[in-house]
Amino acid sequence: MDKKTVAVAMSGGVDSSLTAALLLEQGYEVLGITMLLTEEGRSETVDVAAGEEPDCVRDAKKVAEALGIRHYVADFRQEFRKNVIDYFLDEYAKGRTPNPCVMCNPSMKFGLLLDKAKELGADFLATGHYARIGQLDNGRYVVKKGLDEHKDQSYALHRLPQPILQHILLPLGDMTKEHVRELAENMDLPVAHKAESQEICFVPHDDYKAFLRKHKPGCLHKGNIVNDAGDVLGRHEGVPLYTIGQRKGLGIAAPEPLYVHKLDVKRNEVVVGGNKSVFATGLLASDPNWIAIDKLEDGMEFGAKIRYGKREAKAKLSLQADGLLKVEFAEPQRAVTPGQFVVFYEGDVLVGGAMIEQPLGAQEKTK
Repeated sequence: MDKKTVAVAMSGGVDSSLTAALLLEQGYEVLGITMLLTEEGRSETVDVAAGEEPDCVRDAKKVAEALGIRHYVADFRQEFRKNVIDYFLDEYAKGRTPNPCVMCNPSMKFGLLLDKAKELGADFLATGHYARIGQLDNGRYVVKKGLDEHKDQSYALHRLPQPILQHILLPLGDMTKEHVRELAENMDLPVAHKAESQEICFVPHDDYKAFLRKHKPGCLHKGNIVNDAGDVLGRHEGVPLYTIGQRKGLGIAAPEPLYVHKLDVKRNEVVVGGNKSVFATGLLASDPNWIAIDKLEDGMEFGAKIRYGKREAKAKLSLQADGLLKVEFAEPQRAVTPGQFVVFYEGDVLVGGAMIEQPLGAQEKTK
């Protein structure tokens, strides 16, 4: 039987490096590909535009050399700018909170990179995600939660279509982070002790506000912080610099804690209220992608997660006449945020997900 070839998306971190090493042990022909995505990088200390190699490329090359596998660099800077960074900036400018990882996966990692892997002769693309790929009795491929509940990354994979899922390998889905570190050390991988990377790979020092000020300053206009009655309580530095559920940094003196529960770009206002105003009984979402089911039947109930890291909440789903997905929670949920994604689970199986457009049924409004 011919040996299958796997391309590993190598970021220079311990997870993707161990992924390559494990697949080699399992008998695959392995090659590594590192995506060059931005000229700015995490630390701003490397001038990619001038031809300097970022840490991710250097470290991935070291691991590939240690493993004796081929390594390639795929320059996707232009496509990443269009598909991810511009989306990120535009969503904030609209008063929404984007999730670049969710959008990057189908367009970049499992889109352009998978195409590149196939060009190089690979049968599969493997990543270091803490999630699993399975197949149901009806033949549908599904994403399942990673066994390490603290590292589970299935949420970020909910937009992948069926034709893509059958070409993905996720060797770390059955492991804990501690076990991954231990195996990397035992294999003497050069990055075994490398620190965890930050959340947003293209935002230096994880400071999205500084990134906005630098790359889209025209979306920041000072304005009023108001309550639901329209009373002016303070001033803000620009609507995109605030998030739903935020309490600190508002600069407001009030007898009770106040929280941001609405970002009104048209009126250039940040709207605040008491704690209960941040809770919603449901939400409307757009552009659903179903993985484990062919289509949604009204009244289906699943566990719903409104943000990565949030706990699941029992929810009932239905499709409205306007095409929007209505999600009704069994218990009110805090900080339902437009621009984020609601993702649905049945046990450890990821059913699908959709983009949040608006919360429904806030519990309380500021008098």
